[in-house]
Parts: sequence; structure tokens; C-alpha cells
Amino acid sequence: MSSGPLLRGTPSGMEQLIGIELGITVSPPDKDDTVTIAVCASLFGLTGIMLVYAWCNYSYRPIRAKNLVWTTLIYVSTVLWFVGNLATNGHVRNVGAWGNCKLWVIWFRILFCFVFASMTVVRFYALDRVFNQRKPFTTWSGLVAGAIVIVLNVAYCLVNQLISDNLTVKFEPLLQICNVTMAVRISALATQWVLWAGVSLLIFRLRNIQSGFNELFESIGIFVVIVALLIESTVVYVHFKYYVLQKRMRIQKTVMDAAVANLVVWLFVGHAVLMCMFRRHSYEQRWLDRLARDGPASSYVLKQEPGNRESYSKMNDNTFGSTDMINSTLRISGEPRHDSSPWPAPSSGVRYDDSLLPVAMRRQIHIHEPALSSPTTLRAGLAEPVAGGRHVL
Repeated sequence: MSSGPLLRGTPSGMEQLIGIELGITVSPPDKDDTVTIAVCASLFGLTGIMLVYAWCNYSYRPIRAKNLVWTTLIYVSTVLWFVGNLATNGHVRNVGAWGNCKLWVIWFRILFCFVFASMTVVRFYALDRVFNQRKPFTTWSGLVAGAIVIVLNVAYCLVNQLISDNLTVKFEPLLQICNVTMAVRISALATQWVLWAGVSLLIFRLRNIQSGFNELFESIGIFVVIVALLIESTVVYVHFKYYVLQKRMRIQKTVMDAAVANLVVWLFVGHAVLMCMFRRHSYEQRWLDRLARDGPASSYVLKQEPGNRESYSKMNDNTFGSTDMINSTLRISGEPRHDSSPWPAPSSGVRYDDSLLPVAMRRQIHIHEPALSSPTTLRAGLAEPVAGGRHVL
């Protein structure tokens, strides 16, 4: 008996029979699901615009300190997670391409939900490595971390792909839904709890880092909303096996996922972006004041690469993205770097002394090319002020 199209199309007697059998009110996807998709897509669009603005203003130092590459990758993973939710949560009719349940559930919904959590772990680990372990988080470190994230998550999904559909995920023709077995649900939930437990440990370790880079309140906010989402997900997936057939439940689940995913990205970088938009110079001044008061300049070391005549490309004990920060701040040339944005004077009316900052954070810098053919190490504190407020290394 072919009753599937009737079930997931318009209300029918078959729906009522199945609803009575399962003890729920069965509702096919309708205009409310379409509105849900549109609203959630708008949230992701707004967050995407915010990130584009952040990249366009990457020279703004509070934004530059937010590890924008990893934050953007986290955002991309949330978008793909949302795409997987459309089929997994029953907002579209699972016919045609949408009927490939293992693709949407395992390789979109589960994979990118895991990638989202894993990349968040890596982002916090980058801070821990720099400020607690006193080791640089270089491009190579980022590539290794990214490779680990990909390999582990793909391996998990590949195992589920190879196992029989009856034990993992399969399409139910009668119900016209992707049915995920309880074993897969519990396994995925347990993995999520473990990943976010790791995040909580890193947040605890990062509670006392320098104020200029401190994200304690943002981190606590992220952890709270994620734990709330995990609790909600655990209840829905364990106690409501056929939640995708219930309009209110599936809409609630998708909206919660989308709202939390976008909120996490905003908590990472949203404050710096908003300050860049509305209080650009005054906020940067306060941010630099805090950084200078931390007294980190003595812990920064610049090294010149042999044969490199364009920039100092390595920095020890600097925040992630140090290469970008140095390349955009220091130039080995006969002329000082000119910054197009004005340097705001502090409230006292005295010009800000940027010699207190790490070299990569200063604006008024002039570098004489060393007359040496061997690698040269320049330590903060060797900069001598000259006329015009510049510094000569």
C-alpha cells in the first residue's frame, strides 16, 4: 500500500491512524516549515554579513585578535549543519535527493555538528597554547588541528555509513521520514557532551589570560547556551522518537539549533564588530590601553627570516594569526608605515605611548634593515624613540 505521499503531503486518514498508533499528532511539512526555513536562513545571512564586515575591517586590531579564520570556519560548519537539519527534522518532503537519508543525517547533520564543536575546541585550544603553554599557534599548528578535526569526524561518519541502514539511519517509506536509530542518537549525543566538556576545561584554563585577549565572559556565555541546547537535544532525541512528525517539536528543534549556532559566532566576534562600527577609535584606544597595562611587550620576540626582505614573519608568544599581524604592521623599507586611521588621543589629552605595546601592535614604527646576512633576533625593549614619535629598531 503506497500511503507515503499522502502522509507527507496533505492531511489524510492514514496520518490520523499513524498518530493514534504512535500517540502523537502527525503534521506534514507545510507553510510553517517554510517560514521556519526562511527565518533561520535570515539569521545565518545576518551572521554572514557580520563576518564579511569583520574581514573587510581585518586591520582593526580588536577584530584581528579574534582568530577570524577559525571563527569563519565555525560559521561555515553551522550553515552546513542547518542544511542537514532540513531533511533530518522533516521540514522538507523526503523524496528525490532529500530521500538520501544517510547523506543528510550523517554527512551534514551529524558531521558538521561535530565539526562545529571540534573547531570551537581548537579555537579555545589556540588561546590556551599561546597564553598558558607559551607556545605559538602557527599556520602549521592550525593545519594540523584542522586535519585532526577532519580525520576524526570523517572516520566516525564513515563507520556509520558502512553499517547497515537498519542499525543506523534509513528512510521510512510509510512515514516519509529519515529514521535515526536510538543507538546512533545516543552515540552522537555522548560525543557532543564529551567535546563540550573539553571546552569547559579549556575555558577554566583561560580564565586568567591577558585582559586584551580575555574572552571569559563570552566563553561562559557560549558554554551556557550550548549546555542548554545539549539538554534540549538529549530530551528531544531520547524521549521523542518521532518528533519529526510533530510540527511544534521539529520547528522548536531547528530554531534552537540555528539560534544557538548563530549566537556562538556572535559571541566570538560580534562585540568587536559592533565596536568597530559605532565606537571604532575610542574602543580600540581602550583595548590597547588594557593590552599595554598587561605589560606583555617584554614577552614578545621577533625573528627575521634569512633572505626575507619583506616582513618579519614569526613571532613567539603572540596571539594566533601573528604572521598577519606583523605583516600588516611592520615593513622593512626606507619609509615608515603610514596608517590611514587616526590615532586617537586618550582622555587625558596626552598622546598614547605605544612603546608599551608589543611591536606587532604599534603604529609608529620605522625599521632599519640590519646589515647582517645571518638571522637576527630583535627583542621588544630595543626600540629607541626618534623625532616624530617613531621608533627605530
